[in-house]
Amino acid sequence: MAASRAGHVELGFAELAPAWRLRSEQFPSKVGGRPAWLGASGLPGPGALACALCGRPLSFLLQVYAPLPGRADAFHRGIFLFCCREPPCCAGLRVFRNQLPRKNDFYSYEPPSENPSPETESVCLQLKSGAHLCRVCGCLGPKTCSRCHKVYYCSKEHQTLDWRLGHKQACAQPDHLDHRIPDHNFLFPEFEIVIETEDEIFPEVVEKEDYSEIIGSMGEALEEELDSMAKHESREDEIFQKFKTQIALEPEQILRYGRGIAPIWISGENIPQEKDIPDCPCGAKRIFEFQVMPQLLNYLKADRLGKSIDWGILAVFTCAESCSLSTGYTEEFVWKQDVTNTP
Repeated sequence: MAASRAGHVELGFAELAPAWRLRSEQFPSKVGGRPAWLGASGLPGPGALACALCGRPLSFLLQVYAPLPGRADAFHRGIFLFCCREPPCCAGLRVFRNQLPRKNDFYSYEPPSENPSPETESVCLQLKSGAHLCRVCGCLGPKTCSRCHKVYYCSKEHQTLDWRLGHKQACAQPDHLDHRIPDHNFLFPEFEIVIETEDEIFPEVVEKEDYSEIIGSMGEALEEELDSMAKHESREDEIFQKFKTQIALEPEQILRYGRGIAPIWISGENIPQEKDIPDCPCGAKRIFEFQVMPQLLNYLKADRLGKSIDWGILAVFTCAESCSLSTGYTEEFVWKQDVTNTP
C-alpha cells in the first residue's frame, strides 16, 4: 500500500491467503493471526500491549503496510493495531508504527520472492534479532516456562492458558516437546487485506428533511426546542446517510486508507476535535492515516453471549512527520467512534 495522493482513498478487503504470504518477509497487510512484525528489534513489550482498562493482554487486530515514497528511512513502514477482546472489557485499543530503510538488518534489499519456501509454513516464534515471541499471541515473550525453559510467554495469563491446553503434558517430556501450537481461542481469524482504489464518483448525499411545516403552528418556545432537536437529528441522519452512500459501491470494505485526508464518520456524536488528537512526542501533529470499518467485525467471529468487541469506526492518527524518534515501535493514536441509534 502506497501513501495516498491528496484526496486519494484506497480500500481494503479481507481475503483468505496462503500462510506464506502473510509472513513478515512478504510485507503483508493483514487481519488477525499473529503479528507479522516488521522490525525485529524494539518490539512493544507486555506493558505496552496490556489493556489500559483491564490490564489483560491485547489481541492483535490488524496491520497495514504503508511505506512513504521519497522517504529513505520509511522505505518499509507498518502500522499495527491491537484491541482487548476479553469480556467484560472489550474496549482497550493501542496502535504502533515501525519503519525501516531499504537497507536494514532484517530483510533483503531486493523485493520478496513470490514463491513460498518450505520453512516459512510453520509459525516462527523467534525473530532474527533473537527475540522470542509468546507461544499464544506472537508478541514479545520475555517470560519462559520455569520447568523446560523452551517456550516463551508475554504474560502469566498466556502461560496459564497454554499450560491448560497441552504444555503441562509436553513439558514433562522436554525431549519430545510438541511444536504444534494448540488453538488457544485467543487469536482472531487470519486474512490478507487486499487493496483497491476507490471510485471517486459517488451519488449525492440525501438532503435534509424540511421540518418547517411540522413546527410552523407551534408556540415560540416549543418551536425553538423542536427546531434545535430537528437540526440535531437532521445532521445526525445526514452524517449517517453520507457514510452509507460513501460505502455503498463497495459494501465489503473493511478499511479505508488515505494519509492526511479526513475520515468518514458514522455518527455526528463523538467526532474528535483537533485538541483531542495528541501531538507526537517529537512535537509534530498527528494526522489521519486510515480507518477500520464496522464490516471487519463480520470476519472476526468475536460474538459471545454478553459483551464482545464492537465499534462504528476506528480512526488511526499517526505522526505527520513519521518521525524516527525510536528505532523500534512508536505508539500512535486511535479514536473509537461507536454507532448511535441512527434511523
